Amino acid sequence: MSEWVLASDIGGTFTDIVLAGPDGGWTSVKQLTTPEAPERSVVEGTRLALTQAGISPEQVVRVVHGTTLATNAVIERRGARTAFVTTEGFGDLLRISRAARVEEDRYDLHFQNQAPPVSADLCFEAPERMGPKGEVLRELDDADARALSNEIARSEPEAVAICLLHSYANAEHEERLARHLAAAMPNASIVLSSRIHPEIREYDRACTTLFTAEVAPLMASYLARLEAGLQGIGIQAPLQVMESSGGVMGAQVAAERAVATLESGGAAGVMAAARFAAHQGLARVISFDMGGTTVKAGVVHDGEPQIVRELHVGGKGSFGGRRAGTGYPVKTPTVDVAELGAGGGSIAWLDPEGLLQVGPRSAGASPGPACYGRGGVEPTVTDANLVLGYLDPNNFASGKLTLDRQAAHDAIEREIAGPLGVEVDRAAWAIHDSVNASMANAIHVVTVQRGLDPREHTLVGFGGAGPMHMAGVASRFGIPTLVVPPDAGVASAVGMLSCDLRVELGQTRSIRPEELDEALAAKEFSLLRARALERMGYEQAPGELIVEQLVDARFAGQAHELSVPLRSIAARDLASLEDDFRQLYATTYGVEARGEVEYAALRTRVRVPIVAPPLPAPRARGGVAKPRAQRWMRFGEVEGEAPTYAREDLGVGANVVGPAVIDGRVETIVVPPGWQAAVDDVGSLVLTFETR
Repeated sequence: MSEWVLASDIGGTFTDIVLAGPDGGWTSVKQLTTPEAPERSVVEGTRLALTQAGISPEQVVRVVHGTTLATNAVIERRGARTAFVTTEGFGDLLRISRAARVEEDRYDLHFQNQAPPVSADLCFEAPERMGPKGEVLRELDDADARALSNEIARSEPEAVAICLLHSYANAEHEERLARHLAAAMPNASIVLSSRIHPEIREYDRACTTLFTAEVAPLMASYLARLEAGLQGIGIQAPLQVMESSGGVMGAQVAAERAVATLESGGAAGVMAAARFAAHQGLARVISFDMGGTTVKAGVVHDGEPQIVRELHVGGKGSFGGRRAGTGYPVKTPTVDVAELGAGGGSIAWLDPEGLLQVGPRSAGASPGPACYGRGGVEPTVTDANLVLGYLDPNNFASGKLTLDRQAAHDAIEREIAGPLGVEVDRAAWAIHDSVNASMANAIHVVTVQRGLDPREHTLVGFGGAGPMHMAGVASRFGIPTLVVPPDAGVASAVGMLSCDLRVELGQTRSIRPEELDEALAAKEFSLLRARALERMGYEQAPGELIVEQLVDARFAGQAHELSVPLRSIAARDLASLEDDFRQLYATTYGVEARGEVEYAALRTRVRVPIVAPPLPAPRARGGVAKPRAQRWMRFGEVEGEAPTYAREDLGVGANVVGPAVIDGRVETIVVPPGWQAAVDDVGSLVLTFETR
């Protein structure tokens, strides 16, 4: 019996399902997301995929899942009712936060800091104190701990986040308080910062612990329902969850470490771009993932995405509030992704000055764009693309929906074209072009703002809407080559299929270079490795295990560190670590700084490789591309009849000259005037601009 792997990715509008077999068998399904019960869309889509693939549920041996549940819960502040406990005298820690001003806020005379993530009546102080090296400055008395636990219990929280001062250096007080809290509230979830993020910086650690406590009960309940739903249709395979760092983890670990899934969808898209880049021999690529609600961009060099260790959620800055200094910080390894509210469901509107705006508000899956015929009345990007002739109203989302072009026309005319006094198709083009301009900002963040030239990269576009807009976005940077991989509309789910099980853990340790000898390094990294395996659900190391060891280093007096890879814990490699840091610092910042070096933390990455199912084989070499139909389309000032092709008709070597549209099963590729598309040897569409 052949073994298949199932991947599912829940977006704000669509849920994507991919079934992949060992021989290149491939089945993909797009299903409208059911916001009130997101697991239902996964189960329904999976049942349909099994039928289309002609396989039994017992043949599925692994299930990988990506979800926005944790992200939405944090941003919308609808997690479990959570109490926060910190050291006496630090009760206002979350209210004070960083008081950071970024971007235009620097000049706002009426600036107000964001609201604290938990109300004052749910903040409690424990009479204790640890020093920065773990020394006990004030003992936590058991009688005081019991009294505090009973006081917290009277507030009836569903979860409690404990973040005592310097507990990364000595967790004894947190552990003791947790035992008293568990006795007073046996049904509450108790989360300790010393287990979640045992590293310095109190505010960051506090936010990370608080959001873990808030989201963990929701995630546990959701994953239990999802597992039950999949088992109900006969799938008994273990469930794994995509995490923000580009790996996957077991469902039980995901329930406990829900904040590690905050960027699971964005990370999956970048990992998909990494896999296709490796498959096609591309060294430098930009991933461009446009769905129904958001667009996400990331960069992959030599098959590896950039990883950062701090994610910002819920801020009012650009790109989903994830720019440093905005929102609430969450300390978790995350693929470096710029995200903003621009997708097919983004709503077009006129501001008080009569200027066209698109997004960030989205029509989502319910009621959806006006053309869905599900009650939506506001014009969206999808409505504009339909009016422009890019979408086949009878072949949308694997044929799941029949689009109403008249409803789209009427919505744009009523809300945009009429008030502006322009033709509807011109208003539709303005919506299309405006969202392209907005999405270009995401690419700007991950390239230009990182010192990278986007013209030196290949743009890999996917998501249901990405291939419709990627040429327009690329033109703003002069990116000459675009790639649309097979089944681009469900590429994020494809990316999950190739992700290894992985965990990264850090531990604050303030050490001078001469103090880090072989004995200390062996002890500390062994403890980190054991904790990592425990978090991955292994009692002992599996057969194939890849372990990376790093040391966070900085110059004395600096506030931030660089992670330096450690080749081994042998004396010669420990001795060269300081020079390795100086070289990395010069490469990173362009400055050969001098001064005393200190180590701030030790870090371990543990990875269990998986065997990814093969990508589908390309169609046989084809001859001249033959259009199936002609449709009226508009591209800026150019309008008229243009050919439409079915992607399934295009074999290797086939070439399409724009203007044209290529209809895939789960995506639509727009080839504007001046561009041409060719099918390469692995079945991807490669778009190039014709320079004259």
